[in-house]
Amino acid sequence: MDIKLTKAQIKEAAQQAFDYASTVTGGENAHYIPYLANIDSNLFGLSVMLPDGTAFNFGDTTYKFGIESVSKVPTAILAMIQDSPQGVLEKIGADATGLPFNSIFAILLENHSPSTPLVNAGAISACSMINPKGNSEAKWKAIVDNITDLCGSAPVLIDELYRSESETNFNNRAIAWLLKNYERIYDDPSMSLDLYTRQCSLGITCEQLSVMAATIASHGVNPLTGKRVFDQAISPKITTLIATVGFYQSTGNWLYTSGIPAKSGVGGGVLGVLPGVFGIAAFAPPLDEAGNSVKAQAAVKKFMNILGLGLMNGDFVTIAD
Repeated sequence: MDIKLTKAQIKEAAQQAFDYASTVTGGENAHYIPYLANIDSNLFGLSVMLPDGTAFNFGDTTYKFGIESVSKVPTAILAMIQDSPQGVLEKIGADATGLPFNSIFAILLENHSPSTPLVNAGAISACSMINPKGNSEAKWKAIVDNITDLCGSAPVLIDELYRSESETNFNNRAIAWLLKNYERIYDDPSMSLDLYTRQCSLGITCEQLSVMAATIASHGVNPLTGKRVFDQAISPKITTLIATVGFYQSTGNWLYTSGIPAKSGVGGGVLGVLPGVFGIAAFAPPLDEAGNSVKAQAAVKKFMNILGLGLMNGDFVTIAD
C-alpha cells in the first residue's frame, strides 16, 4: 500500500503525540545512579527528523541528558565500520537475550557470548573492538567523533554522571572480567569498561538523537550535514539489532504495539528508526520497571499510531511538502 504524507500531517501528529504524552504519569528516575536520580522528572521532549533535514521539535529538546544505553547504537555502528557487520556478528552476536540489559546469566546461557552489542556485555565488548587497540584516548576520540558525525554536532561528557557511573558500576566490572575469561573481549578489560562508562555519560539532546536516528533511517547519510557516515549496508544491520533488543525483555511488546524499532536508555531517552521515512527521539527521566522512559514510549507509540505506520506494514511511504 502506498501512503502519502505531508510534512504538515507529520508535524500535527508529533504535536498530538507530545500533548498526549505530557499527561502520562508513572515511573521513577533511575535511582541506582545518583546523578540520574536527581534529574528533574518533569522534563520532556519529542523530536522528529525527516531525511531532507526538516525537524519538528516539542518541549525540552535542547536539554542535555545522559545518553546511557542509547550510546550502544553508535558504538555498534562504529564497530561495523571499523571491522564489518560480519565481524560484529562473529565476535559479539546478534541475538536478543530476553533478559535484563545488565544480565550476567545471559553470557552463560549464550555459550559465553555477549549475544548482542545492544546489551551491556556486548557494548563493553564492542568498545574493546574499537581501534586503535591499546590506546584509550584515541579510541575515545573515535567513539565521540562517530557520534558527532551521526548527530551532526558534538555530545558533551557530563563529568558528574561519569563519576557517578564509575563509582557504582560493580555489575559491569564483573561482566568485563567474565568476558575476558571467555575470550570475548578484545582489548584491556578495564579500559573497555571505562570507555563504555564514559560513552554512557555523554550528554546529548533530543534533537541530536533524532538526527542520529534519521541518519540510520537515511541509510547512513546525515540529513543535516549531507555526510555519508557509514555504508548503506550497515543500516539494515543496526536497525535489525534495534528491532530485536532495543527495549530488552519488553522489546516484543514494544514492536508489536508501536511498529517502530527503538532503543532506550536509563537516562530517559528513546531513539526510533523507521527506515527510509524518518528518525524520532523522545526524552523524559521517569522509567518503568524494565528501565524504559514512560513518557518517551507513550509519545513515540502515539505518533506512530496516529499516522498508522509500522515497520511490518509493508507500506511504501512518501513525504511531500
